[in-house]
Amino acid sequence: MEQRRLGNSLQVSALGLGCMGMSEFYGPRNDEESISVLHRAVELGTTFLDTADIYGPHHNEMLIKRFLAECSQPLTIATKFGIVRKPGEYSRVIDNSSEYAQSACHASLIRLGVDYIDLFYVHRLDQSRPIEEVMEALSSLVKAGKIGNIGLCEVSAETLRRAHAVHPVAAVQTEYSLWTRDVEEKILPTCRELGVGFVPYSPLGRGFLTGSFDTTTKFEDGDFRASLPRFSAENIDKNLAIVAAVQAFAKEKDCTPAQIALAWLLSKGDDVVPIPGTKRIRYLEENIKSLEVEWSTQDSISLEAQVDQLEIIGNRYTDEGMKGVEA
Repeated sequence: MEQRRLGNSLQVSALGLGCMGMSEFYGPRNDEESISVLHRAVELGTTFLDTADIYGPHHNEMLIKRFLAECSQPLTIATKFGIVRKPGEYSRVIDNSSEYAQSACHASLIRLGVDYIDLFYVHRLDQSRPIEEVMEALSSLVKAGKIGNIGLCEVSAETLRRAHAVHPVAAVQTEYSLWTRDVEEKILPTCRELGVGFVPYSPLGRGFLTGSFDTTTKFEDGDFRASLPRFSAENIDKNLAIVAAVQAFAKEKDCTPAQIALAWLLSKGDDVVPIPGTKRIRYLEENIKSLEVEWSTQDSISLEAQVDQLEIIGNRYTDEGMKGVEA
C-alpha cells in the first residue's frame, strides 16, 4: 500500500484502520470477527491502527494487544487519553493533567502490551488548562521513551500553533468527510504550514456517505448514531441529497459510494491519512480498494461544487459529545 508521512518521522499506510467500532458505539461487538478484520487489514497493507483508552472503555486496547500477540508485522499504533468514562456511560470528564497523562500512558502501555506508543493523542481538550502545560507533560513522556510522537484531536489552529511551539506535533485528528469540511478553512492549512500530518476520522460520515441509511433505518441496540442530530429521522431525509451526489459519482466511476468518499479525501494530499473504521472484512476490502479509484483534480472540483450547494442539517455530536471540541 502507498505510504504517507505524519510529522517528521511517522511513516504509515495511506489508509489506516479506526478500531473504535470493534468495541462499542456501533452495536454489538464480536472479538473473533474483529481479530479477523485486523489480520486481513495487515495482509492488505495497513500498518496504522487507531484506538483509545475510552473505547470500551479499555476493551479496544486489550483487543489490539491480543492481535499484536498474533501479528509479526511491524505496525504503528496510535492511542489517546484525556476522556474519562465509566463503563456503560457516555457522560464523561475531560482530564489533561500531567498526573493523568502519566497514569493514562502507563495504563495504555500495559493494555496494549507494548513498551512504546508510536502516537499518543490528547483526545479532547480541557479548556481551562493551558495547552502549553499539557504539551510539557507529554514531552516528558517522549523523553522517557514511553511515546514516540504527540497528537492532538479536534483542536483549533491557534491551539495547534501554541502546542507546536512547545513540542512538535506529529498529527491532528479531527472529523473530516464530504459532509464535515470545517477543517479546510483553518486547521488543515495550519497543519501544512507547520509540517503536521492530518488524520481524518469518520471519513465516511459514520457510514452515512455509503448510502446505507434512509428514513426507515433502524439502529441496533448500542448504536450511538441514534442519538446524533444528523441521524435523526427528520434530518436523515434532508441529508440524503449529499448521498445522491456521491452515488452519482460512484456510478460514473463504476465503484461504490464509500470508495468515492475515500478517494476524494485521499486526493487532499499525501499528508492526509484517513482512518475508516469497520468490523466487517467486506467493508474493509471495499474501503482499501478506494486507493485504486482514478481521481483527478477536476473530479474533486465537480463533486465539491455539487456538495457546496447542499445544506447539512444537524450537528455532528450531541452537546455532551461536543465537549472538548474546539472551533
